[in-house]
Amino acid sequence: MPKPIFKTDQGNNLQLNLSVHSTTKAKLDPMLQERRLRQKRSSNYINTIKKLDIAGHNLDRSQFDNFINAIKQEFPDVPFEGHLIGIVAQCHLGTPYDVHTLDIAGEIVTHFKLSESMPPLLERARGLALYGGYEFIEVYVDSLRAVKADGTVSVTK
Repeated sequence: MPKPIFKTDQGNNLQLNLSVHSTTKAKLDPMLQERRLRQKRSSNYINTIKKLDIAGHNLDRSQFDNFINAIKQEFPDVPFEGHLIGIVAQCHLGTPYDVHTLDIAGEIVTHFKLSESMPPLLERARGLALYGGYEFIEVYVDSLRAVKADGTVSVTK
């Protein structure tokens, strides 16, 4: 069974709102959005994603908010609602965990054991996260975007 980091039964409602407000941000057309998502990721964004392992199972609300803000800052002009599914990365917490995910749809960070199945759309990124030499994999509805330590992005459709 996956081990959630957030305990939502204690009344913490951790909603992930990555919607773009039309009054402050304009939507990109699909071609520009595709080009934007292929661009190199910033070191600040990469370092923030890597901190999911540092916090382990004890990620607090402010750390979670910092993570969400890093996504919003990295892509201020890209609407994610219904497009970004989640992020998958190799887990360094040790045995028995192999990967961790930020599941956008489930609004939860989860560490998975080797024998545990992940949600289907996130599962397709597991092999890349473990053996591809990438820092993490951004899982979109129509693609995987594998991010290396230097910020370069490889796209698999």
